[in-house]
Amino acid sequence: MQPKTRYARNGEVSLAYQVFGEGGLDLVLVTGWVTPMDSFWEEPRHAEFNERLASFARVIWMDKRGTGLSDRVSLDRLPTLEERMDDVRAVMDAAGSERAALFGLSEGSPLCALFAATHPERTAAFVSYGGFPRQIYDEDFEWMADREALEDFAEGLREAWEDIGGLLELWAPSAADEPGAKERFGRGWQRGASPAAAGAWLEMSMDADVRDILPAIRVPTLVLHRVEDMIIPSECARYMERRIPGARLVELPGVDHLWWYGDHDALLDEVEEFLTGARRAPEPDRILATVLFTDIVGSTSRAAGLGDRKWRKLVERHDEIVRSELQRYRGEEIKTMGDGFLATFDGPARAIRCACAIRDAIDTIGLQLRAGLHTGECERMDGDIGGIAVAIGARVAAIAGSGEVLVSSTVKDLVAGSGISFEDRGMQVLKGVPDEWRLFAVAAL
Repeated sequence: MQPKTRYARNGEVSLAYQVFGEGGLDLVLVTGWVTPMDSFWEEPRHAEFNERLASFARVIWMDKRGTGLSDRVSLDRLPTLEERMDDVRAVMDAAGSERAALFGLSEGSPLCALFAATHPERTAAFVSYGGFPRQIYDEDFEWMADREALEDFAEGLREAWEDIGGLLELWAPSAADEPGAKERFGRGWQRGASPAAAGAWLEMSMDADVRDILPAIRVPTLVLHRVEDMIIPSECARYMERRIPGARLVELPGVDHLWWYGDHDALLDEVEEFLTGARRAPEPDRILATVLFTDIVGSTSRAAGLGDRKWRKLVERHDEIVRSELQRYRGEEIKTMGDGFLATFDGPARAIRCACAIRDAIDTIGLQLRAGLHTGECERMDGDIGGIAVAIGARVAAIAGSGEVLVSSTVKDLVAGSGISFEDRGMQVLKGVPDEWRLFAVAAL
């Protein structure tokens, strides 16, 4: 859920910020260019990124002045790095943070570097991702584009701002073909700044140069960069690592500049370990879960009667309904199987209620559904699950009649007191599964 937006004041300027997470350390998140907080909570990958940070830190995220929900500024006089550094301090004060780690992403990195060097007493650590100390070419910085090329690029952005989502192919090539990704990306940036402001901010960043202050950073520093970053060359990270005393450099595989795309868990593993001393434990290979199998009754004959086109549309509607109910009841979709779904739940009562809700909703579009549930230990296998519990769930579903939600005795026993009533279907032999199993049909919720 998106946190409340609050405001800090630095002089006459109001700065939007949000606080989320209850970890043991404060972490100030300073994102790049014109990336607005509010809009990027709507991007599922960015929400996941934030939630992971919140698992080990109290995160303070701000919209830089002139962007997002913070006060707009005159394009005739954009703020200096020093003024923006004071903005970070003002937000920390408003959020009640005496000392915090700074996480500078892309264009947020040089700002955090200056703060860390200037205010070591308030900086617990400095983490840079996709950052740079200077954005244009110089004699000892020859891997960057020259000023004229970047000015041309900024002008092109202004002219193409209404279709800016197409540039996702440059900022995050791995995500460019994902449905809706370009639209969400473009919508986010458009909310972050106007075309003129976006271009002006980019040109302003060309004048920023923090190379000389890097040796003055005396706080623990982690420099992260993806090796094939399409926007900021990885040489920038190596440059920073050489000049910041004691800095640690981690180069990650990938081409995406945007931190929330690509393998962001690998990126955040490094951040979490650096800041807390511990890396997130690997996901357990075996879990206890309630397994749900659903199946459309008579799908083959219905498909033949309707024809491919109409049947495909009906199945698409079926899939929408199932996914909506899974989300409502906190189920995890594992996979589809043509005319059915396999999903897991961490609570058997919710699994039963979800199965009944799916069955009833599917009935309204003229389809009949059957479902089977079993609770047991499952093995995770590269996004899939396996084990005897899964086999039992599949066999229970195969026995279920049209419109029936059938459960094993294990499930029935676990929901005692839930108000769910059952009809005994007796002992059953499940193909390929040892012993006989007592099964029950859900009678009422």
